[in-house]
Amino acid sequence: MAEFNTIQAGRAGARTLAIDEGLRAHMNKVYGLMSVGMLLTALAAWAIAGLAVSAVPTDVQIGSGKYLTGFGQAIYMSPLKWLVMFAPLAFVFGFSAMINRMSAATAQVVFYAFAATMGISISSIFLVFTGMSIVQTFLVTAIAFAGLSLVGYTTKRDLSGMGSFLIMGVIGLLVAMIVNMFLGSSVVQLAISAIGVLIFAGLTAYDTQRIKTDYIAHASQGDAEWLGKSAIMGALNLYLDFINMFMFLLQFLGNRE
Repeated sequence: MAEFNTIQAGRAGARTLAIDEGLRAHMNKVYGLMSVGMLLTALAAWAIAGLAVSAVPTDVQIGSGKYLTGFGQAIYMSPLKWLVMFAPLAFVFGFSAMINRMSAATAQVVFYAFAATMGISISSIFLVFTGMSIVQTFLVTAIAFAGLSLVGYTTKRDLSGMGSFLIMGVIGLLVAMIVNMFLGSSVVQLAISAIGVLIFAGLTAYDTQRIKTDYIAHASQGDAEWLGKSAIMGALNLYLDFINMFMFLLQFLGNRE
């Protein structure tokens, strides 16, 4: 009997070890996908901003020796700006609705395409804020994100109860942002930014824990296709947490041109 118990304990230990190793590989893939997405976003934003601004005088001057090119006027001042602004939101909803019909490889390509689209959408930060303040805010966001994600991964506390509350907060935040587009209130914008930082800080910890628990719940099934898509959706969620926290922090820490 004792020998049987020893064998059973050994098997349980082996399964636990395999899950732990698989979880580490899964989380590494999530963070790897997210990092590539962030790089694509940065490159797309920088490239579009470079095409939008020129030292050659035009009808629209945005700073000392800086002018909007025809391309810049088209994407920032014409009705096309609304498409550029809301394209990432439509992309996210469409991607989330269709991912179950995609292969993992297709979903990964779509995620990268979304990251590039997001870069185009936020490229105007290079026109509004100094490059140094953008870099500094990015570093602050990266440090905060790493700490919050670590908390979500290691905490023993169940954060699932935060999920619905935080999602409701995001919806309220979107509504407030759309309304303030027409109001143009700097006070409301400051309040939105402060609340946004707190909401996406909470979502970073929550999403990290959810990625971990989802993997543990499905690891024994050995569904490689599901695990691949799960890593992509996890990367998307953490990517959105990072980008939104960065954009809201930039309102506080960014030095305007």
